[in-house]
Order: sequence, then structure tokens, then C-alpha cells
Amino acid sequence: MPGDRSSSSSRRNDDGRRDGKPGSGGSSGGSRSGGSRDDRGANDRGANRSDRRGGKGSGRDDRFKQDRPQLTEADRRSMDVKRRRGPKPEVDPAVAKEQERAKIEARTTEQWIDQGSVRGAAKAATQRAGSPDRASRDAPELDPEIAAQLNDALGAQRGARLSERLAQASEALDRERFDEAKRIATSIAKEAPGVAAAHEVAGLANYRLGRYKQAAASLEIAHDLHENQEILPPLADCYRALERWSAVERVWLLIRESSPRHDILAEGRIVAAGALADRGDLPAAIETMMPATKNTKSVKEHHLRQWYVLADFYDRLNDPIKARRWFATIAEIDPDYVDVQTRLRHIGR
Repeated sequence: MPGDRSSSSSRRNDDGRRDGKPGSGGSSGGSRSGGSRDDRGANDRGANRSDRRGGKGSGRDDRFKQDRPQLTEADRRSMDVKRRRGPKPEVDPAVAKEQERAKIEARTTEQWIDQGSVRGAAKAATQRAGSPDRASRDAPELDPEIAAQLNDALGAQRGARLSERLAQASEALDRERFDEAKRIATSIAKEAPGVAAAHEVAGLANYRLGRYKQAAASLEIAHDLHENQEILPPLADCYRALERWSAVERVWLLIRESSPRHDILAEGRIVAAGALADRGDLPAAIETMMPATKNTKSVKEHHLRQWYVLADFYDRLNDPIKARRWFATIAEIDPDYVDVQTRLRHIGR
């Protein structure tokens, strides 16, 4: 398949949510033992008056016992665990850092074999966040419309700062620094949830990282906030990876009804056909790709991509004649396209 499919957001990115402050006694602000701060102060004052009068509880030991905080059951369990474990061994900071790095590298993302990458569409979609000539400048700049949205949401000073950060996230995505792009854009999306571009960059970064569930969530929000045809093929591809077949069909219908550019339509067609092939319906997948076989005066990248997919389907359907025809058509235009020469050598073997 041409291009790789590397991977939108908890539901934007698996972030936890704190419902209250740890150790609080509830919304009233009480202590863990249940009394309010004012009640404790009154009790302490009363105890001191009793001590001065020499009444009950006036002994030094009694005062110490009365002032000691009462342990909760959770405290007791925690202390018991610490006693059984013994003192925590000291770890060399360099060793700890290496162990943490190994843990991160050992983590796996959702595994899926790409039969119809839409990397081209994903890269094209990132351009919306930046100005057209951004690459020629020393510092990244954000689309003025998006910058205005951030200013309206957060004020001029904070908006300007996040505009700069979002431009950096978009540039990181363009340069395939996907973790960096995801981290920055996700943070901005939390602070300015009404700005579609932040969700868009976060979603595309997760898509390129192979985190399809998070990517789909972010891209859904981005499209709800601002309809953008360019992110529809990556969104459909996320659904395909998650085997949400009806969602793939829904987005494919949305793409066709929106009368998009030819390259966006081609990417959507590749995903829709790939979803059919994933379910073993190669004849239906080939039928979906048939509009791509129409004669064209000027061959573009998206034509080659569709022909490659079609040739691959014929090869998988054990139709070497048609498979060879389309691989050969690609080779005539671009002999070095992906692995087309290898495919031609091995067809029918």
C-alpha cells in the first residue's frame, strides 16, 4: 500500500479527571476526621480553659493524647504496608531514567495492518492550521482566523501565546514529530475546547501514531466545530482500524455528498474500499475503486494511489492479468513508485 499509516484524544487522550481534592472531607471543606476548622478551634480553647482550672484532662499526658490526630483505617493500612515492605531502596537517577524509558518503549499501540493509507490526506489536512508560506519563514505562524478564535476565547495575551504554541504543534506534525504535536495540541484543546484546529492537530498526530480511538475522538470534535473535508478520510480510516464499519460507510457518504477535491475523494474511496476488503468482500472493494479507472489527461499522485490499491485487490483475488495491467500502468508513469517493480516480478508466482 502506498504510504505508511502511522497515527484523534482521550476521549481526547486518556486523561484522568479529579472530582475533588485528595484527602478533603467533602465540599464543605471539613477535615478528614469530619469536624470543621472552627469546631476544632473551639474545642482546643475549651480544653485549655479546663487545664488552667485544673479540671479533668489537665495532665500533660492527657493533653498530648487529646491533641494527637486520630488515625483513619486507611492510614493504618498504609503504615502496615510500609512496615512490611521495609525502607525503599535508593535508586541511581540515571538507572531510574533508563528504566522509565524502557517502560515507555515497551508500550504498544493498537495494531492494525494498513491496506489503504491516507497519509497524503492527513498531511494535507495539517496545512489548514498554518499559513500557506509558513515553511519559508523562520518562525511558524498561525492562520489569522484561528488566532482570532484563540484571542476571543482566552484574551489577547494568552491567545497570542497559544497561537504561537499551536503553530509549533502544526509544524511538529508536518515534520513528523507526532508525540510533540500531540502533547502541545492536546494541552491547547483542553484550555480552548472551542477551537477546532487544536483538536484537528491532536487527532492527526494520534492518527499518525496509530492511536486510532483517540484520533477519532479528536477528529470528530474538530469536524463538529468546523466542517473540514480534509480530515474526513483520516477519520474514516480510524473507524476502519477500529472495525467500526457503519461509521466508515457514514463518513464515505459524507465525503461524496460534500463534493470535495479529487484527491480527498480518492482518499475516501481508498478507505471505503479497504474496509470492504478487510471484511473479505474483494469484489465489492474492486467495484468501489472502479471510478478511479476512468481516463485522465493529467495523472496525479492520487491516481497512482488508487491504481495501486486496485492492482493489489486484483492480485489478492487471484486475477494476475488485471493486477499486472494496473501495476504496469503505474510503472510506465513512475517506475520507482513504492514496490511496483517487485509486485510485477512476483505476480502469478
